[in-house]
Amino acid sequence: MTTAATVQQQKQAATPRTARSGTRAEPGRRRTLGPTASLVLIASLLVTFLAASSAPTPLYAVYQQEWGFSPITTTVVFGVYALAVLAALLFFGKVSDHIGRRPVLLVGLAGQIAAMVVFTTAGSVTALMAARVVQGIATGAAFGAMGAGLLDVDRNRGAVANSFAPPLGTASGALASGVVVQYLPAPTHLVYLLLLGVFVLQAVGVALLPETVSRKPGALASMTPEFKLPRAARRPIAIAAPVLFAVWALAGFYGSLGPAITRSLVHSNSVVYGGLSLFVLAGAAALSALVLRNAPTRTVMTSGIATLVAGVALTLLAIGSGSGGALSDIGFFAGSAIAGFGFGSGFQGGIRLVVPLVEPHERAGVLSLLYVVSYLGMGVPSVIGGVLVVHGGGLLDTVREYGAAVIVLAAAALAGLLLSGRKVPQAVRES
Repeated sequence: MTTAATVQQQKQAATPRTARSGTRAEPGRRRTLGPTASLVLIASLLVTFLAASSAPTPLYAVYQQEWGFSPITTTVVFGVYALAVLAALLFFGKVSDHIGRRPVLLVGLAGQIAAMVVFTTAGSVTALMAARVVQGIATGAAFGAMGAGLLDVDRNRGAVANSFAPPLGTASGALASGVVVQYLPAPTHLVYLLLLGVFVLQAVGVALLPETVSRKPGALASMTPEFKLPRAARRPIAIAAPVLFAVWALAGFYGSLGPAITRSLVHSNSVVYGGLSLFVLAGAAALSALVLRNAPTRTVMTSGIATLVAGVALTLLAIGSGSGGALSDIGFFAGSAIAGFGFGSGFQGGIRLVVPLVEPHERAGVLSLLYVVSYLGMGVPSVIGGVLVVHGGGLLDTVREYGAAVIVLAAAALAGLLLSGRKVPQAVRES
């Protein structure tokens, strides 16, 4: 039987020296960060990019009061961001494999800085959507480079960071934004100005990052959207895709409709509550990445799906008639935490199922494809949910229908995982 230590030694032996040490692939004597500092910096980029994406969530109620738009508009604003991320992933997801990680990260940071400026000066829904589009393009363009960069520096710690950092960013952005909006001045400006300052500082850090990819031709050709997959990763991606879609559909639900549900249950208009449900969901997801980081991939995925189903079922039971009360509130947040653990486990399992099978120069493209599936799950169902709130049976009926759909998706993903379990390559099961 192969021990965990032996597996780790095999992985380290298979990892290029450049990737493990953080040594630059490019020549020169430019001062650069060490491996640990590089890992921390790139992980912090994932955190802040996702924090910025969830920062507007508690503010939707404020915008709705000021500008008088419907729940459909809220979900469309949310969905526009997801579609922009998708477009950027399709066109720019593999560029960093050709021109290097650092230039792509700098461009992504420039886009985030521009988005924060637009958010700060936004005075209409049109401006808000424009900011979300710019933000989505910047995020999607940099996602592949960030994820691959973490693996370049340290394959083992990078894989954990890839699973841990995104939900941590989502959680911290939602709660911090709510607190800033509720208790500090300039509620629709300050949070974006603070993020802008962080992005500027990170851009300085990225300029000092060691480059881990040697430049190679084909950058323009790589911008042509295609779904050409490495042969070794095709079957694992087919298994992981339904899981990723299901868990991110839940994240989209909490990001777009979560504030309205929370306010209706706790009977409060506080914007802190607007971000609290997303914070609980994403915080539990981040916790799962740490708790299950050494568990077998198959165990991570099956436990993730099971807890996702259980958490969503408890949440729907707690919501009940929507009248609220202490038991309903406790049940809702407890269910959100359980579902969040499943969200994080399913996402982590999907990444771990696929990434160990691809070569270093294929990482950004494959990670971008996984994020495409994830953001389709996050964006499309949430927009449909907004339409149903207005033109269907209202908020509570939509919540029940959405929750039931997530459970069905998760069950289908579990069935696919169980049926394909024996066909999963041995290296993946041990990763």
